[in-house]
Amino acid sequence: MKKELVMTVLAEDRPGLVARLADCVRTHGGNWIESRMSQLGGRFAGIVRVEVEEDSENELGAALRGLSGLNLTVETADAPYPVETGAKQARLEILAQDRPGIIAEIFGALSAHRANVTELTTERFAAPMSAQLLFKANARLRLPPGLDAGTLHASLEDIANDLTAELHLTQEW
Repeated sequence: MKKELVMTVLAEDRPGLVARLADCVRTHGGNWIESRMSQLGGRFAGIVRVEVEEDSENELGAALRGLSGLNLTVETADAPYPVETGAKQARLEILAQDRPGIIAEIFGALSAHRANVTELTTERFAAPMSAQLLFKANARLRLPPGLDAGTLHASLEDIANDLTAELHLTQEW
């Protein structure tokens, strides 16, 4: 019987980290299912979901935890988390002058509407002409049944105006 492992990885960034993880998974008969990884502030951070035979689960977990130089957490998951039926997908893009609280305000409103964040990337950078700091966020959302992107967009507009932010919300099918 197959078992899924979800692991988080945090390490000083250097070449070969992903190869070490992948080789360890392969050596123990695991299958790499999905991952999200990035370099953040000179550190390597990632989340990986793998599948392995149940009788190899403990051995693979121990081998992964034993990789030197990595701060690794491994959780077991009996089955993938259920996806709400009838949910629609949406994409949210935000561009604003950087200031504290942007994520808290926007994503607090999303939470109030029961929109689930399935993916989020953010960055802060200097504007090309003025060098003013800007904040950019891109998110994928799962909207609950009965909530459409238009209704959610109207709710977010007031917040975007207060933040002097450009906000684009598009529903995906």
